[in-house]
Amino acid sequence: MDTDIDVDTYISRSEQWQEEIVALRPILLASGLTETTKWGKPCYSHDGANIALVQEMKGFLALMFFKGALLDDPAGLLHVIGPNSRSAKRLQFTSVDDVERWSGVVTEYLDEAIAVEEAGLEVEPAPVLELVAELQHRLDENPELKAAFEGLTPGRQREYHLQISSAKQSATRERRIDKFVPKILAGKGFRDR
Repeated sequence: MDTDIDVDTYISRSEQWQEEIVALRPILLASGLTETTKWGKPCYSHDGANIALVQEMKGFLALMFFKGALLDDPAGLLHVIGPNSRSAKRLQFTSVDDVERWSGVVTEYLDEAIAVEEAGLEVEPAPVLELVAELQHRLDENPELKAAFEGLTPGRQREYHLQISSAKQSATRERRIDKFVPKILAGKGFRDR
């Protein structure tokens, strides 16, 4: 999908979760959030701060809260996005009935997310990244690579580290480093083209 389309156009192009988005949208707007598209998806913000993002997944429609880790979850409905996600959490809907049944919870979570933003709360910084030995050695022996790696955002550094450190054998970790060096030197993240 285009990244500069409006939300109406986005919804009209939805093939799997159109009805659920239509049901969720008024709840989001009733919370006083500003609606736009970012990253090609409906995004809802408050005073310029991103609060929530609608994401169409294969098995569910997600309402991702950017600072979901800071929200209370008395209903136990927030899902961690992945093992390395620290801040965002999401609600997952599989039907219009889900949206309608949880509309009060969605409103409560949106109100709390707005309050978190207004209070200036932030998720604690990530712990200092302890690099796998092969990557640390390569950075220590190559100042240009080290400078390029340190110039990447912390998230991009973590992503490369995760890709490299997930290999069981040292030889595989070395091959992965070799593969990633050109992208790191170009200032690109693991997923960048």
